[in-house]
Amino acid sequence: MFFHSPPEHKMRMPSPAQALPGRTEPLATSSTHAVLQTPIKPPFPEHLQQIILGMGCFWGAERLFWQTEGVYTTAVGYCAGLTPNPTYEEVCSGLTGHNEVVLVVFDPDIVSLDELLRIFWESHDPTQGMRQGNDLGTQYRSGIYVTDMTQQAQAEVSRARYADALQEAGKDSVTTEIRPAGEFYYAEAAHQQYLHKNPGGYCGIAGTGICMQ
Repeated sequence: MFFHSPPEHKMRMPSPAQALPGRTEPLATSSTHAVLQTPIKPPFPEHLQQIILGMGCFWGAERLFWQTEGVYTTAVGYCAGLTPNPTYEEVCSGLTGHNEVVLVVFDPDIVSLDELLRIFWESHDPTQGMRQGNDLGTQYRSGIYVTDMTQQAQAEVSRARYADALQEAGKDSVTTEIRPAGEFYYAEAAHQQYLHKNPGGYCGIAGTGICMQ
């Protein structure tokens, strides 16, 4: 998305006093997944589970998961920040605290959370802090946002396992945050399933080459 050096404030989380005010009404967005033809907003079938993942630019990250068998639907949005109902431009300003994330709704009888986490770890570099490759800023940080304590425990175990694999390969420490999901704000319609609508569009997905052990 952005390839120039950002202002210093974009590399650190804003304080509540610095955060943009946002708005009370949600942004207009789509309701149906352009690829899977499933709803991207709840209510979802009761047997499904969901998790929210941040791994850099959300365009390429979303495609990874809608292509995964057992995933019912995906959507891109913003979470783990301060500003209510932020726009894309506001998130990119570095003054909302939000991360660019993918909501993944999945059938645990077909694909396990551990498998989704494997895809997550192997498809980005979780050691880079407030960046992912050439994409610089707080919205590109690595994050797992969980819906319950069971997911929290699984995510922490997977983080420890991947950190060990990275350490054995001489890589840096993992910076991935794991926290309760909180509010998920849907991104604008143009960003939903972006790489389906724009096949030649930017995809920043690039892993470390280290496999999950």
